[in-house]
Amino acid sequence: MSTTPRSPFPYKLVATDLDGTLLRSDDTVSERTRAALTAATEAGAAHIIVTGRAVPWTRHILDDLGYRGLAVCGQGAQVYHAGEHRLLTSVTLDRQLAGLALSKIEAEVGPLALAASRDGLDGEVLVGPGYTVQEGSLPVVAFQDVAELWSAPLNKVYIQHPELDDDALARIARQVVGSLVDVVMAGAGVVELLPLGLSKATGLSLAARRLGCRSTDTIAFGDMPNDIPMFGWAQHGVAMANAHDELKAVAHEITASNEDDGIAVVLEQLMP
Repeated sequence: MSTTPRSPFPYKLVATDLDGTLLRSDDTVSERTRAALTAATEAGAAHIIVTGRAVPWTRHILDDLGYRGLAVCGQGAQVYHAGEHRLLTSVTLDRQLAGLALSKIEAEVGPLALAASRDGLDGEVLVGPGYTVQEGSLPVVAFQDVAELWSAPLNKVYIQHPELDDDALARIARQVVGSLVDVVMAGAGVVELLPLGLSKATGLSLAARRLGCRSTDTIAFGDMPNDIPMFGWAQHGVAMANAHDELKAVAHEITASNEDDGIAVVLEQLMP
């Protein structure tokens, strides 16, 4: 009895967020997920990491994974070649606009705790008084005088409020300064001000073009509201079980959590 051969892997590009998606809570990738991504690439797909982290906070993870391809970092601001340790493109935040945006937000909600990500392959993350770094023991440079924020080009500014939760802070900031900068909530305690019009989708589209791929060729995995533009760009968006409700609402599919190999669950089902 003849059997019908399975169709080839249906996507040319597999885009994965990093924190809460590809990485487990201990910053590792399971053997099952590694194997599923390897199988997908052997079936003809390219894997690309798309993260809110800037390059200096991403590079060590990519090196540990043995990842050699392109990565979209800094919420789309940076396209980074991991194999060559080279920054291919970078978009910076207008510091005058950012300063104006901060003053308008603070006029609405009161003083903010601030941090910022400097541009470049080795750009420092500056952290001001009262700001709580969420991503673990990553390198930061403390500052006291807010003027230090504006002394070199930046990719983004982070804001925290002593009382407002992340969703409320992001919502108010968007209402107050949405015409000046983009505001995204990228994780617990991570609300960011970005160049207007910048998103993971813009960075991913640039990287995909370099790989000869299109949005219709792409499946994307994520867990936070900053992944919404990427889902809007990709042909198919898959939210993790641990994802924010705003992302689940626009996802085409919901998979298992990052702790339970959610990426692998989907990729294994798609394999020829």
